[in-house]
Amino acid sequence: MSEEEWERFLRESVTGAAGAPVEPSARAREVERRLRDRSGQPEGWRTYSPARPRRRTGWYVTGLMAVLALLVVALFPQQVVGWFGGDDGGQDGVPLAAESESPREAPGAERDLRPTIAEPFRGSPAARWADGAAGITVPPARATGWMDAAQVERALRQSRDFLVAAGLDSHVLRGERPTKAIALLNPHQKDVQEYLRTALSSTAPTDRTDPLLLFSRFQPEQSRLVGDVVKTRGRLTYREGKQGAVEVTADVTFVYPVTPAGDDGQDAEVVRTIVRRQVVMSWDDPAEVITEPGTMSLVSYALDMTNGGCSAPTGYFVPPFGTADEQHAGEARQVDPYDRSKPIDTSNGTTAAGNSCATATRS
Repeated sequence: MSEEEWERFLRESVTGAAGAPVEPSARAREVERRLRDRSGQPEGWRTYSPARPRRRTGWYVTGLMAVLALLVVALFPQQVVGWFGGDDGGQDGVPLAAESESPREAPGAERDLRPTIAEPFRGSPAARWADGAAGITVPPARATGWMDAAQVERALRQSRDFLVAAGLDSHVLRGERPTKAIALLNPHQKDVQEYLRTALSSTAPTDRTDPLLLFSRFQPEQSRLVGDVVKTRGRLTYREGKQGAVEVTADVTFVYPVTPAGDDGQDAEVVRTIVRRQVVMSWDDPAEVITEPGTMSLVSYALDMTNGGCSAPTGYFVPPFGTADEQHAGEARQVDPYDRSKPIDTSNGTTAAGNSCATATRS
């Protein structure tokens, strides 16, 4: 090292090199600390920290909740719809989703509101049921037994047609002959054809020959329907039956609002006759069973009814206007007619015969 460089080194050691960083004084550090406390720490060369990614926890939580909500709706549609229904069981309540499986419990309690001519389903779970055939759920068709998918679809459609013709046709409800329903029954099934001949011609039917076992009828001189709407809820299921037949089971509840025939006032009494039917129909393979195209055989039929009369059979529903039907009311079973979570009680022989009358715990 030359003498000049040595002298410059000694001088800079005392005074500091030009452009070298200068350590802040104690006063400067105090001022910096106060500024940092008031407005946040400035990003000086001593205060630098690497940038951190912004967290979006809120968005993640929102997305997770939306996925969970969609999952609940998909798994429990009927319960979710029920959460947003009307609080009075009125006709402006949110309609229930179609019944796609057997309910696990009875519908919740409704406010005790009297039905009227203007609102015949008020105060009833049926206020949120579908109208007529729309309340009967038909499942997707698949090849079963001797039928391909298209044939099964036709059999399901015709099975629902039978229920409509037997329980919703306005002419049949007024007591006329159920011609459309009979046309769907196998004319070669001797026991059913004998039942039809006796039931529809007798003026004094018995428990075994009562036309109400298959058909809903009111006597026009005694009662009339309120409006044109009958509420329904139920579904069809199917499986392969005997000899490759397609066996369709219908389980449907019908709610008929009726009033005395001679009372046309807005204050007329309204009674709801509630009928639950379970009908098992066999669409037979013509190679195995003698049948006709477009007809089916009846395997069984069961019936539960409330507010339809508990006295001796007349061939018609007899709503208990004014006072309860006292003749057999004490002997009738107690049932919730809107509870579809339990099977129909056939212990009294209601499969094709027997006392199908029950007293409603609510109507």
